Amino acid sequence: MAGKFEILQSKNGQFYFHLKAGNGEIILSSEQYETKAAAQSGIDSVRKNAAHDERFDRLRSKKDEPYFVLKAGNGEVVGRSEMYSSAAAMENGIASVKRNAVDGETRDLTAK
Repeated sequence: MAGKFEILQSKNGQFYFHLKAGNGEIILSSEQYETKAAAQSGIDSVRKNAAHDERFDRLRSKKDEPYFVLKAGNGEVVGRSEMYSSAAAMENGIASVKRNAVDGETRDLTAK
């Protein structure tokens, strides 16, 4: 089962997206955007940058949990992972983003 991007709208009217793996698990989440078009541009940026390992910053939370952010070429963060239990699990998450971002379809869940 292929991964997919989902565009959503928060209660405050802003838009954001998730990248889900084929099993339905969220592997990358965006910041909030003022417009749906800006969220779509964020998805396009994830597609473009996910192939470049150097664009993934491997970090640790205050609780010492590993996580990663994906940055665009200009250094701006375009997506953030969940917290992982180990560095190996985080690396699996990065590999999943790389696999799923390129061909993942986009579903607009704001159009009701």
